[in-house]
Amino acid sequence: MPTYDYKCTSCENRFEHFQSMMEETLKICKECGAELKRLIGSGSSPIFKGSGFYQTDYKKSSSSNSDNNSSNSESTSTTSVKTEIKKPA
Repeated sequence: MPTYDYKCTSCENRFEHFQSMMEETLKICKECGAELKRLIGSGSSPIFKGSGFYQTDYKKSSSSNSDNNSSNSESTSTTSVKTEIKKPA
């Protein structure tokens, strides 16, 4: 459910209200009883909190992207481990 911003046309009171998209917009200010207007927001963008995001998760320009790919392939190496299972005689 989204959070909507409202502003009173009389007392200039601004507040946010958490409501369903299907609910009607608020129309009366709780402070003074005048008419409310729902404000147009700028939209939301992803919020990255905590660990778990890597440098490769972000968009890069095409010139730096080719540089990073070559340096990543040089620094990345894999190690294989062989194990033998001996059967009892």
